Parts: sequence; structure tokens; C-alpha cells
Amino acid sequence: RYYNGEGVSQSYAKAVKWYRLAAEQGHADAQNNLGWCYEKGNGVSQSYAKAVKWYRLAAEQGHADAQNNLGICYHNGKGVAKNRATCIQWMKKAAAQGNSTAQDNLRKLGVYYW
Repeated sequence: RYYNGEGVSQSYAKAVKWYRLAAEQGHADAQNNLGWCYEKGNGVSQSYAKAVKWYRLAAEQGHADAQNNLGICYHNGKGVAKNRATCIQWMKKAAAQGNSTAQDNLRKLGVYYW
């Protein structure tokens, strides 16, 4: 709620605090959200390496948004070396779960996921 200011004053720093607490307990949504904060530099110093760390933890649990986000990191070479095959691998996992963003990203890359 702090991230978007829903019912409370918007505070990226407070959002990061709560995301981190849940992320460290293994909650995939919180891990993905914490990765997003690091990628964008919201409430923390921007760090693609830390974004990748949190995206990967969530992606390995099957979190489709995190899988797509991790794929994008591999596509752009942010926090990891550019790697098209690994990018596609993660995006395909997300697309197979019905993640429309990953499906669109794969189409843009000329890759079919089905």
C-alpha cells in the first residue's frame, strides 16, 4: 500500500521495508516487488544486480511477473550479461502461465511460446 499510496501516504522507503521483510521470508510477490524497487531505484539505490537477485528468487518459485522481469534483464543485459536464450527461457515460463506481457514480449522477439 505504501508503494502506491493506497490508504496511506506514498512512501517507497516504507514499501521497501515491508517488501524486504516478506521477501526474506520467501514471499514471491514481495521478492518481485523488491526487485522492481531496485530496478527503478524507488526507495533504494538503483541496482540491477539486486533487482536480478530478487526477481530470480521469485521466478524460481514460478512467479510469472518475475519470470518475465528476469527475462527482460537478460534481454537488456541489466544486472546480468545479455543472453537471448536465457531471456527467452524465462519469458516462455511466464507466457505458459498466461502472462500476457511475456507473450507480447516473445512475439516482439519473433518467438512463439506455445
